[in-house]
Amino acid sequence: MKARTSIGITGWGSVSAAGHTPEGVAMALLQNTPYLQKTVDGEWAGAVTPATESLLQRTMDSLPHGRDLDRSVLLAVLAARQAVNMAGWTPDDHFGVLVGSSRGATHRWERDYQGFRNQDGRVSPLSSPLTTTGNLASWVAQDIQATGPSSSFSITCSTALHALLEGVVWLESGRINRLIIGGTEAPLTPFTFSQMKALRIYAPSTATEYPCRALDLEKKNNTLVLGEGAACFACESRAKGAHAWIIGIGYGQEAIASPTGVSRQGEGLYVAMQRALADGGIVRPDAIITHAPGTVLGDQAEYQAIQRLFGEKIPLLLNNKWQLGHTLGASGALSMELALRALWSAQPIGIAPYLTHVNAWEVPSTILINAQGFGGNAISVLLQRGDEPLPTW
Repeated sequence: MKARTSIGITGWGSVSAAGHTPEGVAMALLQNTPYLQKTVDGEWAGAVTPATESLLQRTMDSLPHGRDLDRSVLLAVLAARQAVNMAGWTPDDHFGVLVGSSRGATHRWERDYQGFRNQDGRVSPLSSPLTTTGNLASWVAQDIQATGPSSSFSITCSTALHALLEGVVWLESGRINRLIIGGTEAPLTPFTFSQMKALRIYAPSTATEYPCRALDLEKKNNTLVLGEGAACFACESRAKGAHAWIIGIGYGQEAIASPTGVSRQGEGLYVAMQRALADGGIVRPDAIITHAPGTVLGDQAEYQAIQRLFGEKIPLLLNNKWQLGHTLGASGALSMELALRALWSAQPIGIAPYLTHVNAWEVPSTILINAQGFGGNAISVLLQRGDEPLPTW
């Protein structure tokens, strides 16, 4: 099996509806229950916990201009701090930051635009610098004292894995040996809810036990639920030890067949998975973290691509959107966290209780992670279990 110049994940951090500490998230994910709640407007959403909300407020107060920063920036700061601390990096280690988001500074932008409409065209002087996409990586880099390059990315729901692809190119080039890579999203805003509902893909407010039924191929209605969160990873080239190794990456693009850019055959994901496996030198992974957003077309298309690639020997299919909601540009990063935990978990994780036909759990040694976004872009990342057990497992 080929190793990509020993690019390893040596630390990570996450913030989501499951919590914000490695120990808390580990316990939450093993509970095998959804963490979706109703908003004040009656819509299902994967909002952060009250404890995480309190931490976000304290972080906001501790940062320069913290109360002016968008929520997506604060989520990314919390995740990046954890990743750096777990990896044991210091500013002397010279590392960079690659962080992405699908929608960017959504809260800040909506607030400023509303002010623009209400105040005869006047806006705050901070509107432009704090609603740019680059604002995400630059504030994270400032907070964790990164001295390497910092860049922000945006390519809809596959953003975080495309940031990883870019990071791997940087690390393989030898121009830098350490990078914080991840995704962040805070989409729980009225305008974003309205956009998803306009596409007719949102879960009905009348849904009960499992509002998002990702990977349920028998469902008749769309069940996408938005969630907020972030995850960041400390990635090193020529790492001496790692929790997981990045051994393959593949990407695909398909002609847009629908407003969401998903064909019924999942052509983009089929090509992405095929290329990632070839890049990693394996034929079949032990498990796949699916993108499966809970929509009828999206879930069916991905399954069609998987079935076409693996025939009757379909790997174990895992997912976390039924627990956390769809965090758009951050979803690939949170799927990577699920993959890390699954690579070291003796207990089943990421398997929805409403799925009746699933493979028996065996601790996987390789996991393929899928992501797909509007515009027909798709990407797959192949991880292999490392030699450093997770500190919280």
